[in-house]
Amino acid sequence: MNKTIFILLTILVIATLILIIPEFAYSQAPPPPPSKPEQLPIDGGLGLLAAAGGAYAIKKLRDRNR
Repeated sequence: MNKTIFILLTILVIATLILIIPEFAYSQAPPPPPSKPEQLPIDGGLGLLAAAGGAYAIKKLRDRNR
């Protein structure tokens, strides 16, 4: 009985190793690093946001004084 269990466990371990080891054998090289991103101007949108923020601040100050 013990010999049968030992043989079954051995077969199970060998089968598990046969199924798991190929997953580690087919590793790929890491991808190359990304290229340098292109620089874009942000002055137009940033100016509009600053103007809108300033207008909002002036409105809030006027509303507080009323």
